[in-house]
Amino acid sequence: MPIHDQGYRRYGGGKARGQGWLVIARSGIRNVIGKRIFLGLLLFAWIPFFVRTVVQIYAPANIPQAGFLAIKAETFRDFLDQQGIFVYFITVYVGAGLIANDRRANALQIYLSKPLTRAEYVFGKLAVLMAFLLLVTWVPAMLLLFVQIAFAGNFAFVRANFYLFPAITVFAFIQVVLVAATMLALSSLSNSSRYVGILYTAVLFFTQAIYGVVYAVTRSTAMSWISVSANLAQLGDVIFRLPPKYDTPWIVSLAVVVMLVAASAFILERRVRGVEVVA
Repeated sequence: MPIHDQGYRRYGGGKARGQGWLVIARSGIRNVIGKRIFLGLLLFAWIPFFVRTVVQIYAPANIPQAGFLAIKAETFRDFLDQQGIFVYFITVYVGAGLIANDRRANALQIYLSKPLTRAEYVFGKLAVLMAFLLLVTWVPAMLLLFVQIAFAGNFAFVRANFYLFPAITVFAFIQVVLVAATMLALSSLSNSSRYVGILYTAVLFFTQAIYGVVYAVTRSTAMSWISVSANLAQLGDVIFRLPPKYDTPWIVSLAVVVMLVAASAFILERRVRGVEVVA
């Protein structure tokens, strides 16, 4: 019987450079979609869309007495604000274990073997969370705008409020990028997804609580930049051309958001490594 040499030979096939993140993203999305609890959460997150479609679009278009419920430009800002609670639950459910679970299973050494880079790994994980967050923010908000056009039978509302298209897109992406980057950075700090979820919750509520104490003492909203949610609210009001709720300049809120994303990127650069570095 002949014996063939099974020694090492250099791989001669091609490499899809820069596309490794797609594999991670597709695998992560399929894994999450396969959970019935999450599908129920997604369905629940779309209830406000259907309610607003019936109450603020269908009813005013067919019942004259319901004209006062007609959709306005402010409706889209209110809708995205209303979706904030679902953004929180989806962020915790999907994002807490994105990196923490890999750290617990010591899978980073496998992921970060060539040709997959750290940037592709992080971007792939980020894409998983961002996809689901956009599914409950940007997608229903834009669909609500198109449904309004369909029921109205004309473009009068859109012509008068054409800025809504970029406003919805810009605010939704700012919110999603900030939330996803922050959660991913926190997920890289621990091996426990439960601890990460608690830590993320603490960051949101602790910053809001500090601002609440400052406001109670000073009776001024000038320090609202302390709160993560207040910064998003301030930017949302400016983007949708509404009077800001707080006295903090919007440029300060934008600077805080940028710094939080930059800090998250720095943490991810330090923590996502194939070999744990002990100082």
